[in-house]
Amino acid sequence: MKKLDTGFYNRADVVKIAKELLGKVLVTQFGDITTSGRIVETEAYAGHIDRASHAFGGRRTNRTEVMFQTGGTAYVYLCYGIHHLFNVVTNQKDVPHAVLIRAVDPIQGINTMLARTGKKRADYTLTKGPGNVSKALGINTGHTGRSLLDNDIYIAADEFVVNKKDIIATPRIGVDYAGEDAKLPYRFILKDNPYVSGKKLNA
Repeated sequence: MKKLDTGFYNRADVVKIAKELLGKVLVTQFGDITTSGRIVETEAYAGHIDRASHAFGGRRTNRTEVMFQTGGTAYVYLCYGIHHLFNVVTNQKDVPHAVLIRAVDPIQGINTMLARTGKKRADYTLTKGPGNVSKALGINTGHTGRSLLDNDIYIAADEFVVNKKDIIATPRIGVDYAGEDAKLPYRFILKDNPYVSGKKLNA
């Protein structure tokens, strides 16, 4: 596998990046424990102009400041006080674009994932949905601000090639508050993958 570099993350089109992250491998290496999964669902958030983004209108808070860092930085935030959600910051410094990783297809370290999530068996709920992704891979808010160019959390490309016909674009999940922006087709999934969250699609 080849780790994605700054050239991948530091591009202007966050929607394109979200689509191209499908099929890539999200890896965590904490001590001698490695877990990984193939990304099968993403959502793009286009910063200042996107009402669904935490940084809409240029909003900068202690939580969102990391979104203004250079592309290739981890943004992990707590949702409902329970779920740690892992996002990839993209674009240049001070442009707060980000991609939420919503689901992965497990590859390595499944027994570790089961222990972290408290599950008895490796069914499709193991890494379905962004909260489960972070839990299974050991990612939490303490990792926000980490560089994805380091070795503890990173994304890599292997020989897996996504067929463009298998990519489906839909509106994002849970952003009804964003008005018209909630309808934007900024969520990308791999067709028929059982780890994809949300309602089953007929495409």
